[in-house]
Amino acid sequence: MKKRRFSWSNLYLVLVFVLLYVPIFYLIFYSFNAGGTMTSFTGFTWEHYETLFSDTRLISIVLQTFVLAFLSALIATAIGTFGAMSIYYTRKRGSRNALMGLNNILMVSPDVIIGASFLILFTMLGGYLRSFQLGFISVLLSHVAFSIPIVVLMVLPKLQEMNDSMIDAARDLGANNLQVLSNIVLPFLTPGIIAGYFMAFTYSLDDFAVTFFVTGNGFSTLSVEIYSRARQGISLEINALSTLVFIFSLILVIGYYFISRDNTKKGKKRKREFEEVAVLK
Repeated sequence: MKKRRFSWSNLYLVLVFVLLYVPIFYLIFYSFNAGGTMTSFTGFTWEHYETLFSDTRLISIVLQTFVLAFLSALIATAIGTFGAMSIYYTRKRGSRNALMGLNNILMVSPDVIIGASFLILFTMLGGYLRSFQLGFISVLLSHVAFSIPIVVLMVLPKLQEMNDSMIDAARDLGANNLQVLSNIVLPFLTPGIIAGYFMAFTYSLDDFAVTFFVTGNGFSTLSVEIYSRARQGISLEINALSTLVFIFSLILVIGYYFISRDNTKKGKKRKREFEEVAVLK
């Protein structure tokens, strides 16, 4: 029987997960504290969750945040998917590298710079269009803009994995461009598209820096509201809200895992079928 050797890499991995999850579980633990503080646990209570659900303003902001994340992720996924295809099918290598560079610059740019840039842009736009004001539309446009590069980076690897002979086989069988796109390219890219959507959704959900610059009176997101309330003092209502958001995120991750696994199996099956047709041709 072989003895298991001590692994520093496993120890490092455990420490990383401990550092990541201990603060979260600490926050969750005190969301049930009857004492109202995060210094000592005096008893179990559901009071903070009851307070949360009776706070109509906060519930409204939560709904606004999820609607914003859903719409921005949906729009960014559609634009980012076709953007990735445009980059992949660009013939000139120099142009393709330039487009990838422009895309990656937005990924590494500080959120403060992006937020300030959008604020200047929307302020100038408001000078020309009097009806345009900072609010839901400005936040939505900003979230779509910084989510597109994320989707591109999720979809491009799937395009690079795709066997071009499948497209050639489909064209030989009489498929037009729309049929090739809807029946071959998009189904094969589905795992990358789903991954891009979930990444864009989570980035929009927890973004603070960009949203803080471009939000206006009458509209707020969850991150901005939590920041504003945290400055006034610790409230275990925020702990309760954070607990529910964490559980929702966990459900999303589990759902994404099963969806992506199912789509990967279907994609591999479809790929084998088209490869067989390509070989016969």
